Amino acid sequence: MELCSLVFHDFSLMGKKRKRHRRKSDDLAYIIWCLWLYLSPLRKQQFFLLTGLMISSSLLDIVTLSAIIPFLQVLTEPEQLFSYSFVGSVTQALGITSADQLILPMTLLFALCAVISAIGRLLLLWCNTQLSYAAGADLSIEAYQRTLYQPYQAHVARNSSEVIAGISKVGSAVNVFYSLLTFLSAFILIVLVLITLVVINPWVACFALLVFATSYMLVTKFSRQQLNRNSRRIARESTQVIKALQEGLGGIRDVLLDNSQSMYCDIYRKSDLPLRYASGRNIFIAGSPAPVMEALGIVIITLIAYGLTYTSNGVSNALPVLGALALGAKRLLPALHQAYAAWASISGSKASLVDALKLLEQPLPNWISQAAPLPLKFESSICFEKVSFRYGNSGPMLLNELSFTVNKGMRVAFVGSTGSGKSTTLDLLMGLLSPISGNILVDNQVIDERQMRAWQRNISHVPQSIFLTDATFAENIALGVAVDEIDLRQVQLAARQARIADFIESQSNGYSTLIGERG
Repeated sequence: MELCSLVFHDFSLMGKKRKRHRRKSDDLAYIIWCLWLYLSPLRKQQFFLLTGLMISSSLLDIVTLSAIIPFLQVLTEPEQLFSYSFVGSVTQALGITSADQLILPMTLLFALCAVISAIGRLLLLWCNTQLSYAAGADLSIEAYQRTLYQPYQAHVARNSSEVIAGISKVGSAVNVFYSLLTFLSAFILIVLVLITLVVINPWVACFALLVFATSYMLVTKFSRQQLNRNSRRIARESTQVIKALQEGLGGIRDVLLDNSQSMYCDIYRKSDLPLRYASGRNIFIAGSPAPVMEALGIVIITLIAYGLTYTSNGVSNALPVLGALALGAKRLLPALHQAYAAWASISGSKASLVDALKLLEQPLPNWISQAAPLPLKFESSICFEKVSFRYGNSGPMLLNELSFTVNKGMRVAFVGSTGSGKSTTLDLLMGLLSPISGNILVDNQVIDERQMRAWQRNISHVPQSIFLTDATFAENIALGVAVDEIDLRQVQLAARQARIADFIESQSNGYSTLIGERG
């Protein structure tokens, strides 16, 4: 992955004005960098702390790798250990006088190193998982918040299936962060293991590095394009799957009456099968090098062992070195595979990350952190003054210089054919849409962005398509109010005014009765 220079100025997570140099959407490093910028300072600190844990865990593995040489040496030729001044000082302090007395302490020491190393890897795995999912949750919540705060015109202009799929794709950031942490941890371990093997036997270590690095580079080169194609298919088909589900289940009455289940099943199948196949291919690409590299590692160690038998020192002297190389390969090969699998996982999620990033880049309104204003006083009249509106710059003009006045206390009905602009007029009145020309006045005061929230505090809305949540009667009547803040007296008053109080109160649990999805 190439990471070219990026210039960012005043990049803020709270929707403040920011400037940056645009890059191509297929630059994986740039996409990951953008996701990183959306993380909170706390998460970034935790990532840096986790890097320290990665280094510590890798060092524990290196200690275990280094301990294999004296352990095998004490089993084969324990007398040689006394030739080291450090060993002599330690044995003298411990009262050890013979070589045989070293076997038990060295065995226990090596076993202890292995246990501590395993504990370190478990702790690192737990921290990796927890931090990855916490960061993914943060981004998912951020994307959902930014989506909800978009103006009404933005919501009606896009497909809800794409929005739902996009927010679910933010969840793929969990796998990306986990893969990144896995890649970094594996990279640190690879570097330290190679350094240790170079110290033990530089020629053997360099030869093994050259073989494995070349092999993985070739695999990466041939799999990159396939991973990119799969990532685009996964991103596209996951949206189509959600769309098929929404359309089939959303119109279930008509589906049952028309016996059109097979058609919707076919639509779902045409999206779900390519999605599953692409996901499966990515998993295969990520896991396929492992058995090949393991076999290659065994062949290399076998050849090295064969070569060392012909050295002047013989097999007995070469055995500790072979043991260290075998243990090093045991740690190096999984680390190499983890690094490759992490790269493959990130590359396979690239297109989904692009879609998720679009949701994260949605601007937040300036008033998000402000307290709710008091309702705007309404005492006289509402006036439309030559109001015109259309959707988009090239769409047809739905309203053209519409003017009318509604006095307080009047009851007004808008009557007209489908598409004549009735709903659009009411959306303009409620401040969900803004006119492209003309003004909306309340008591001769123009309702603009500064007054809109205060004006909307006066409005109650009964939609054409009734929306009910899978909650209680009280929660639906007080929609948008936290459960512990619901005023039951206000709920009862609203129910009586809507002439539904008798029905609700006849239920066994009254206003606490669950009404189910869509009522």
